Amino acid sequence: MIDTRAFGNAMKERGFDFYTGVPCSFLKDLINYAINECDYVGAVNEGDAVAIAGGAQLGGRKSVVLMQNSGLTNAVSPLTSLNYCFKLPVLGFVSLRGEPGLSDEPQHELMGQITTQLLELMQVEWAFLSDDIEQAEIQLEQADQVIASDRPFFFVVKKGTFNKEALRSSEVPLRPNRVEVERNENNEQSRLTRYEALGILNANKDSRTVHLATTGFTGRELYEVEDSEQNLYMVGSMGCISPLGLGVSLSCPEKKVVAIDGDGALLMRMGNLATTGQYGPTNLLHILLDNHVHDSTGGQGTVSAGVDFATVAAACGYERVQCVFDAAQFKKALKQWHSDPKLTFVYLPILKGAKEDLSRPKVKPREVKERLMVFING
Repeated sequence: MIDTRAFGNAMKERGFDFYTGVPCSFLKDLINYAINECDYVGAVNEGDAVAIAGGAQLGGRKSVVLMQNSGLTNAVSPLTSLNYCFKLPVLGFVSLRGEPGLSDEPQHELMGQITTQLLELMQVEWAFLSDDIEQAEIQLEQADQVIASDRPFFFVVKKGTFNKEALRSSEVPLRPNRVEVERNENNEQSRLTRYEALGILNANKDSRTVHLATTGFTGRELYEVEDSEQNLYMVGSMGCISPLGLGVSLSCPEKKVVAIDGDGALLMRMGNLATTGQYGPTNLLHILLDNHVHDSTGGQGTVSAGVDFATVAAACGYERVQCVFDAAQFKKALKQWHSDPKLTFVYLPILKGAKEDLSRPKVKPREVKERLMVFING
């Protein structure tokens, strides 16, 4: 077995001090170490964890993501369309439940057979983590070199690899979730287009603001409003803008982080509202632009018309929740957050449709990442 504390300290010496993930019995001792000694965010699913780690990486933190191999499938979307496209590295640990030749539960049988194949299909470099501490530290050095080249690296962890690390406290501090939703007057005649809303948002930023735009028309329209080093235009990884924003905000408390979401995207990873409500700092503003459709794929309807997002956000622990419906209300909400920052959720229904002749960003995702990191960490 590896001495978990010695291995964790070796990781910390190399700068890996931000962890996120979903528990697995094979990884419990490394998770306990992370909770005891480092910054740890307990994600509600593995895909969210990858995006949270990616956000922390944008903020200059060397990040670690932990998961059971059954959850590796949940992480496929961000690993292939967020980490791969943006060249955003992360150090991963995935357990090998269902290892061929060993007895395990039936739900792990297939994943045990295909875990390493799945990593290879995603072009993720990997290695079985040695149970010898000296060899494991050599492997860690090799993994760090891969991370330095902007590629993810995963350790596949077999049963019994880590020795016992006691958890000092298992309680997650509770945050209040009884905030009253601020609902402004709803005048449907004054409803904004997405492009108009993004123009207002852009006009109200300052020199510390980071704008993270969800995939589809939102990122493309923000690019047309103004292409800026302060922006990130998500491609793929639908639903991941919220956990990405959480990771950036936690790693960069001096910046003002705005996650610009869509109704279809938020519905896809709605569980991250709870994670954000629990861990989210005051420098995070989560804006939902809701037009009840998947605009960029032909206008198919979402189920958002039947969802009270604002009440859900309030119930998940956001400190300020506002429903705004026109330009004046939206501007007021933005100015309030800038002057009195709190973990804030702003719900803004918008009109269907997009700007005519909408272009795509000419700057490549990796270039978007690199210039944003310079802005964040400069």
